[in-house]
Amino acid sequence: MSDLAGPRILQFCHCHYGPFADVARQYAVLFRDTPYQVTTVYLTDPPDETVAAQSASDEVIFFDYDGRDVRGLKLDAMRRLREIVAARDVRLILAHRFKPIHIACWGTSLPVIGVHHAFGDYERLTHKLFARCFHKRLGLLGVSDAIRDDIRRGVPSWPADRIETLHNRIDVDAVRGGLLTRAAARERLGLPQEAFVIGNVGRLHPDKDQATLLRAFARARNALPAGALLVILGKGRLEQTLKAQAAELGIAEQVRFLGQLPEAWKAFPAFDVFALSSDHEPFGMVLLEAMAAEVPVIATNCGGAPEVVGECGALFQLGDDAALAMLLLEQAAWQPERRRAATQTALARVRTAFSDEAARSRFFALPMVRAVLGPTNHA
Repeated sequence: MSDLAGPRILQFCHCHYGPFADVARQYAVLFRDTPYQVTTVYLTDPPDETVAAQSASDEVIFFDYDGRDVRGLKLDAMRRLREIVAARDVRLILAHRFKPIHIACWGTSLPVIGVHHAFGDYERLTHKLFARCFHKRLGLLGVSDAIRDDIRRGVPSWPADRIETLHNRIDVDAVRGGLLTRAAARERLGLPQEAFVIGNVGRLHPDKDQATLLRAFARARNALPAGALLVILGKGRLEQTLKAQAAELGIAEQVRFLGQLPEAWKAFPAFDVFALSSDHEPFGMVLLEAMAAEVPVIATNCGGAPEVVGECGALFQLGDDAALAMLLLEQAAWQPERRRAATQTALARVRTAFSDEAARSRFFALPMVRAVLGPTNHA
């Protein structure tokens, strides 16, 4: 527990499952070497010492609600949040996802910056009215320009500088330091050392559209290097459907469904190419992880993925398995020199645009942040 004296940022997160503990880390480290300490509060999910350490915060509090406990008015969560604020010199609340934003605005009188990680949060009339009610002390961030623009369409009367982008990012050196070697990564995944391997990581869910990836692999298989494999990491309700599709396409022996893998990014060097076939991915953190691992990337030309890839990867239209098949074949034909040049360019892009350092400079330059915190020395 840290000393509660001194100015403080309160970060309010919906949960810590999946990527969201790292999301908390991303925002906590923005305030490193500033006058502000960070208290991170998790609305749901049980206390976890590993999560607390990963959150990179001066103080971590777990409300430990079940999802059913925070339906409706969420009055108890508001009360507990007010108690935390009353005991600390909180200057700003950073709230992730709509429910914590809602609780922070109704439960306190503090300035709130809400961070949105998904499309459609301001399609509902009640959410539009909420934004109108709190517009004087609420600023909104999207994790991609695509999310930002979606929010702006939902609340078109808001000034543009109250709805901005702060991209997701990674600790580039920490990620690269944690990567396995190619041989060790393939051993961990149970893959042959010499095979050409196409990787995909994500929930087995319609939004991830692995069905298109399976069709593309089936199209390209005969022209890919002998023994080529498609490896899909993740679990979800479509697992049996996708396995049945692979069997129908005659590629079941060449497709490996390896389930959920903790810290899957460490094994990305096992892949010769990473393919993301998602339908309007809000950002595409796995693309950053692949680029940091020096793996060429292919992604759908929608959602936040084009912002991540830029000119450093290949894009195809959502659902176009023929175009994806052609891109897989092109990647398989790359010579080592071309591959190295492309992956080094992509790595440089990650460092320049999607590192903690790049995000820190961007964050403290935002008008909505300067209006609350003023000029902050964050060097």
